[in-house]
Amino acid sequence: MAAAAANKSENTIVCYAPTMITTNGIWQGDNPLNYSLPLFILQLTLVVVTTRILVFLLKPLRQPRVISEILGGIILGPSVLGQIDKFASTLFPLRSVMVLETMANIGLLYFLFLVGVEMDLVIIRRIGRKALAIAIAGMILPFIIGVSFSFVLNQKSQGVNQGTFILFLGVALSVTAFPVLARILAELKLLSSEIGRIAMSSALINDVCAWILLAFAIALAENESTSLASLWVILSSVAFVVFCIFVVRPLVSWMVKRTPEGETISEFYICLILTGVMIAGFITDAIGTHSVFGAFVFGLVIPNGPLGVTLIEKLEDFVSGLLLPLFFAMSGLKTNILAIKGAMTWGYLILVIILACLGKIAGTLLVAIYYQMPFYEGVALGLLMNTKGLVEMIVLNVGRDQKVLDDMSFAIMVIVAVVMTAIITPIVTTIYKPARRFVPYKRRSIQRSKTDAELRVLVCIHTPRNVPTIINLLEASHPTKKSPICIYVLHLVELTGRASAMLIVHNTRKSGRPALNRTQAQSDHIINAFENFEQHAGCVSVQPLTAISPYSTMHEDICSVAEDKRVAFIIIPFHKQQTVDGGMEATNPAFRTINQNVLANAPCSVGILVDRGLNGSTRLAANQVSHHIGVLFFGGQDDREALSYAWRMSTHPGINLTVTRFVPGDDAIGESTMDLTQQSDNPRILTVVTDSDREKQFDEDFINEFRARTANDESIVFTEKVVNNGEDTVAMIRSIDTVFDLFIVGRGQGTISPLTAGLTDWSECPELGAIGDLLASSDFAATVSVLVVQQYVGTGPLGDALGTPDSPILPVEHFEDFTGQMNRRPQQLRGQRMFNP
Repeated sequence: MAAAAANKSENTIVCYAPTMITTNGIWQGDNPLNYSLPLFILQLTLVVVTTRILVFLLKPLRQPRVISEILGGIILGPSVLGQIDKFASTLFPLRSVMVLETMANIGLLYFLFLVGVEMDLVIIRRIGRKALAIAIAGMILPFIIGVSFSFVLNQKSQGVNQGTFILFLGVALSVTAFPVLARILAELKLLSSEIGRIAMSSALINDVCAWILLAFAIALAENESTSLASLWVILSSVAFVVFCIFVVRPLVSWMVKRTPEGETISEFYICLILTGVMIAGFITDAIGTHSVFGAFVFGLVIPNGPLGVTLIEKLEDFVSGLLLPLFFAMSGLKTNILAIKGAMTWGYLILVIILACLGKIAGTLLVAIYYQMPFYEGVALGLLMNTKGLVEMIVLNVGRDQKVLDDMSFAIMVIVAVVMTAIITPIVTTIYKPARRFVPYKRRSIQRSKTDAELRVLVCIHTPRNVPTIINLLEASHPTKKSPICIYVLHLVELTGRASAMLIVHNTRKSGRPALNRTQAQSDHIINAFENFEQHAGCVSVQPLTAISPYSTMHEDICSVAEDKRVAFIIIPFHKQQTVDGGMEATNPAFRTINQNVLANAPCSVGILVDRGLNGSTRLAANQVSHHIGVLFFGGQDDREALSYAWRMSTHPGINLTVTRFVPGDDAIGESTMDLTQQSDNPRILTVVTDSDREKQFDEDFINEFRARTANDESIVFTEKVVNNGEDTVAMIRSIDTVFDLFIVGRGQGTISPLTAGLTDWSECPELGAIGDLLASSDFAATVSVLVVQQYVGTGPLGDALGTPDSPILPVEHFEDFTGQMNRRPQQLRGQRMFNP
């Protein structure tokens, strides 16, 4: 027993044996929990399991992960389980504190390095006055409240410098956690909104100010006996920052330049930089500031690009998933809620939570009113700026280590941080319901869109692999001066616990700076491809957007953007992709769920694109496009929408269109009539034949108009095939010449046709419809891309039956006449629907 480690309580001395690191094994009679390494492994496992269970339990309440991690530490600490002496002495003995603290700080060191790598200072320089004013106003009032609260706690009697105590409390109450706020905004679907952008910008400024104040606070806390020492600490810190900017950054840039383009960064360079993080932490710790300050500054000077991407990918999951929770858990383990004694103290606690929240809200609201923002929006913004997280916990831990905060003050401030962050999501969800400023629009489908007006299309992209075929499809859609195409490109990004995914929203891509991470790099590739298409193809405008949300609610973002932008058509990629041998394999099962949800909730027509490559020009020159497109027409609103889109494409000089209409033979008509007769014999079933007949009449009118207008167009071929059942249909489709580049077919929602009878019994993907599923299946011989179209049919009883006035099912001139007939016969709904009277 050669050394001693002092616990946080000054009168407790803990002895340990430096040789007791690893055990000889239980068979040698050793208890693993008496040795440092096995005890640490067990503690780390316990911390991770506890926090993950809490993450799962708090997920329905939309609580950020930091809440679960701090609560996990509180549960394991002296406040709850630590009250059991056997548990505390066995699993978290005082002798293990040194190892836990060391590993937690190593995790914190590398996490702050990653935060520095991901942070783009160019963004801060370009932040507007509104966000800057909100950030400053949101810090001043809480800082004043912290100053007032410091006098209430009266720490001066403990020999602590009052100015240092004021600075610590002021920073702790005024800071806003940028990564935690980004997660909350994403959960609330506000990340890309105006209020979300202002909150993110303000939090970014707030974070930078907090780091500067933290450096001053640490310098004062560690050298409070002499002002000269504090001055030397501050000057040394400034010198360190200057050294990193003018020496370290050029050296790292030189390393990057030595790496050939397209190759990964050398492992030697990666190890050199990771070692540099520890050296930077050692230097700042030695000169009197915290080691994390050095790691953060070192991360800031790492140039964005391949090096930053590599570092983030190698470190983020391990550091933020395993080591960082240890730091938050340690904060919880140090928190003893029982140290808060007396009704007066609990009253102070409640008071400081209320005043700190109100301070942020009041400061933010004043600026919001000055800039003529709505009242509720200003209140919601003020609540969002109350988000607490990493920086505040660092401030509190440093304050406790430097004895600026005692156990009671520390516990109070940790509870304040947890409560203030936890209440944000529920309150904002309750009081802030952004008005849906969507203007009702009629042209929600291609059939109803005017031929001499702009066509708005929303294109959803998961990965850059989706891009080439979609661009070729849009190019073939024939944008002209008379009918241009406005394309909204929505990059779909899964919301995960990784902080790097959030910063994609704040990227200033136009600045020419490299991407911060792989997600952002993919987004840049996607947008660059579409902007290149916009430059080369005339009459096309492209607007890039990003949706970051969980896969389970991603369809809400898609539908919201579609309605907000008043688009007529949504194109989403199929969840399967073609393999080398021609088969189809699923990429991500979640993509299928997204597609199904979009089909069920879309405010306009939808097309699912089965990508098997769309051959033709890749140089994006209009006179070089050459595609052969096939339409399989069975009847119904979806098939009419599919033909409408193909009809638009056929006006392109490089497009050849073949429309194959499948007509029921005598046997099919006989079976259909017999089925209807059998159904009408049941007195409890109302069968409406007239609606089916009306649908057929719409099909006839549409086909006749199409044939009349394209009769003299040699690039369009129209044929009719007579079939009697599903088997005939499959045989006929397989016999069609496979010279096509693209099939466009209707999904066939709500229609029952004898021509497709039995095909749905063995469908792999019912969301594509009977014909779409057949064409997209792996055993289909052709390697032709398929676009499965669903037409928007409106909502409500009339919309369910035949569409609203916004619906494209009825021609405008027939709508009023038909609604009058529907009013006279209210019991009649869609054909072949069955109801009990």
